[in-house]
Amino acid sequence: MATQIIILIFGLILLYIGSEFLVNGSSSTALMFSVKPVIVGLTIVSFATSAPELLVSFIAALKGSGDISIGNILGSNVINIALVLGISAMVRKVDIKEQIIKFELPYMIFISIVFWILCLDCEIGYIDGIILLSLLFTFLFVSIKNAIDKDQNNRPSDKSLKKLSIITFLIIAGIFALALGANMVVKNAILIAKTMGLSEVFIGISIVALGTSLPELATSAVAAAKGHSDISVGNVVGSNIFNICLVMGIVGIYNPTNVNKSLLYFEIPFMVFLSIIFFITSMKYKKINAMSGVVFVVFFLIYNIISYTK
Repeated sequence: MATQIIILIFGLILLYIGSEFLVNGSSSTALMFSVKPVIVGLTIVSFATSAPELLVSFIAALKGSGDISIGNILGSNVINIALVLGISAMVRKVDIKEQIIKFELPYMIFISIVFWILCLDCEIGYIDGIILLSLLFTFLFVSIKNAIDKDQNNRPSDKSLKKLSIITFLIIAGIFALALGANMVVKNAILIAKTMGLSEVFIGISIVALGTSLPELATSAVAAAKGHSDISVGNVVGSNIFNICLVMGIVGIYNPTNVNKSLLYFEIPFMVFLSIIFFITSMKYKKINAMSGVVFVVFFLIYNIISYTK
């Protein structure tokens, strides 16, 4: 089993490196065209940091490990709010913009509830996938409408254009590293689960989810430390929306997957519960402070303990 653990760790490292390349390349391209930071966080950065979840969940579904596929998404969304946002707030107070409170946060909760409803028949199938992707396109349409910062010149300079070749290389290298890392993580997570007698569901919502959430954690924590709350919060909210709509949408269309019935009674409701707590806290205080961050991290620990023991 030692070999599998080493390969799993190496795969997680590749996921992290690949996502860093993808985030840097994607965000640099967006900022080159004077796109608002909050939109960068909600769309470009969120898509880039959700790439590990997409690849891991899709490969897991293709290999017949639906528990890891769905568990990874649920675990990642809980980690994004409870751990990523929690740690970011502990590093530095995270301000919440009015735009996020009015649209993106309620939309994230709405999508989480819709996903819960779609899972009630214990399957994410073709029609479910179409519904989820349609909800994603709606989100992107509204976001893109407000994407360009009219107070800035959105035409890239000649000097900026010269950087595109380097940025393109970063994106391609990132995608390659993500694909290789995702395959390593899924394959060896399944082997470890069987060897240790752990359920694939728990492996998916814990080890795999934490590994694929490293890009969100790194990006949001660094953004918060530098005072870029827009990117930090946007990354968390956007990633959760992408995880459900894009990842589960693609899995549903190309490889319909069964949903473990036990997820309907704790993991999915807990994800919805955390989303609502996030919204209420943001609406009331317009920020997430260090104390709230500690509470979110405690929620993360409770979630994993209950998932392991139930």
